[in-house]
Amino acid sequence: MAAGMKNLSRTFVWILMGMLIVGLAGFGAVNFSSSLSSVALVGEREVTVDAYMRELQREQNALQAQTGQAMPMSQLTAMGLDRVVLGRLITLAAIDNEVDSLGISIGDENLLKELTQVPAFQNASGEFDRETYRFTLDNAGFTEAEFEDDLRREAARTLVQGAIMSGAKMPAVLGDTLVAYIGERRSFSYVSLSNDAVPLTMQMPGDEELTAFYEANIDQFTLPETKVLTYVHLSPEMILDQVEVDNDALQSLYQDRAADYLVPERRLVERLVFADADSAASARAQLDVGGTTFEVLVQDRGLSLADIDLGDVTVEELAEAGADIFAAEVGSVVGPLPSNLGPALFRVNGQLEARETTFDQAKEELRAELAADRARRVIEQQAEPIEDMLAGGVTLEELPGESDMQIGTLNWTGSNDEDIAGYDGFREAAEAVTIDDFPSIAFLDDGSLFALRLDEILPPRPQPFEEARENIFQAWNASRAADAVAAQAEEILKHAQENGAFPEGLEVKTETGQTRTAYIDGTPVNMMLAAFEMEPGDLRLVSGEDSTVVLRLDEVLTAEDSPEMQMLAEAMGAQLDQALSQALFEAFAEDAQLRAAPRVDQQALNAVQSSFQ
Repeated sequence: MAAGMKNLSRTFVWILMGMLIVGLAGFGAVNFSSSLSSVALVGEREVTVDAYMRELQREQNALQAQTGQAMPMSQLTAMGLDRVVLGRLITLAAIDNEVDSLGISIGDENLLKELTQVPAFQNASGEFDRETYRFTLDNAGFTEAEFEDDLRREAARTLVQGAIMSGAKMPAVLGDTLVAYIGERRSFSYVSLSNDAVPLTMQMPGDEELTAFYEANIDQFTLPETKVLTYVHLSPEMILDQVEVDNDALQSLYQDRAADYLVPERRLVERLVFADADSAASARAQLDVGGTTFEVLVQDRGLSLADIDLGDVTVEELAEAGADIFAAEVGSVVGPLPSNLGPALFRVNGQLEARETTFDQAKEELRAELAADRARRVIEQQAEPIEDMLAGGVTLEELPGESDMQIGTLNWTGSNDEDIAGYDGFREAAEAVTIDDFPSIAFLDDGSLFALRLDEILPPRPQPFEEARENIFQAWNASRAADAVAAQAEEILKHAQENGAFPEGLEVKTETGQTRTAYIDGTPVNMMLAAFEMEPGDLRLVSGEDSTVVLRLDEVLTAEDSPEMQMLAEAMGAQLDQALSQALFEAFAEDAQLRAAPRVDQQALNAVQSSFQ
């Protein structure tokens, strides 16, 4: 308990969070006057102003850490987090009120034991230190009396929680039934027909036929709700030719990147180190007479080739051994030679030539990099003046004449991903913009800036026939293929029903012992659902977007007795027991809160929130 200090057990906290909506249902129904020492009275328990302030501060800090942005009180209120905090405190107070009525508490001896076990209150020797205790509480904004009272209440709450939740067991029949359902299996046979594999004679429909298809399937050619956007955009690429990059800056960047442009000659080398010169010389002699191989020497040392691989190294990195290794042929073993770990044999596995990119060769690449960086800075400098122009009444249409920005329009449906619509920042702005929003400048990840305006919202509407002609033709052909597949499948189904077997010459696939969650490639996604609705011997057509199957259920199998299913049964049992425990404690907490009749002082709440920073 003490290790958690101000926190309840994790299970307890999650239960309380799940109860907030219920707990807040009656808030504000009754107000009472106060001297602003508390924001709510719950039975005989108060929710103090200090406790409410601390919880608000904690919630604010957590959000700021998560989002990286300041969270003023107005934003917390808009998100409803002030009510969440109040609900949490009222729920705790209701439980404390109930615990008080039950007369449950821990004595001074147990309280002292809990305090001495808190690491934050211990000195360097691991012993409880009174001065450390006072200093820590003072920094946290608590008095000793407040903290000790809080610790007593937490301990009592945990005792009640344990009494209610411990030993709660869900009837075994529920878990057994669920496991049997999940683990049940089916064996079946099927013939799969793909829409793409059906041969069709070429046909070119006339306008009348296409129009009839278009009208009969108008839902396929209905455009979604569309936002008509006007936007202005300025990216670094748009002003690259305006950015001046002097030669000195290019030379400086070239020097900074010397390791990329002036790459020395290298060798791919493996190094096998020995304890002393005699051991290295003996290994070398064995190699020379053919008594062993380099790989065997490595294995004899209990190593792998990966363990001795140095990668690509320069002559300087090899120190004293460098000259001999660089003079050796690829594939040869040289040494013994000195290394920083002792005498070693080296095998040369490859040769990498020096690579030099001159300044003139790298100049364009360097200029593009520097120009793009400077263009981003130029854009940053333009952002504020452009924002001022928008605030001064300049329209998006007028901005290109007053700046380097370019204007465009976009019919936004949410599925756009071309050009600027591919940027997350623009997509978020396009989703959020409303007809009443005023255009303002925002940045994209590549340093671009943009502003947009919502001109109108077009409701869902049929796409004009001429614009949709190609899609209509493709859909018409797909419909023909689907009809052909359906007709062929019906013939197969009829034959199987009449003869008790699939027609000869067809590829009949079988699956054995498949569970509900199985996925079989190339089959409709709802085939497994259909299989578990059938009885042995049943036949059924199952159609999907790209294929149709004629399915026959061969056998119903119960869940197999395997280690996996036993683990599932154990996990399911534990989960059900936990759910029952939580439900019991939730019922207790809700009843405690109902009988405590929480009364909120709105005046105190307003005062706290108005002073909150």
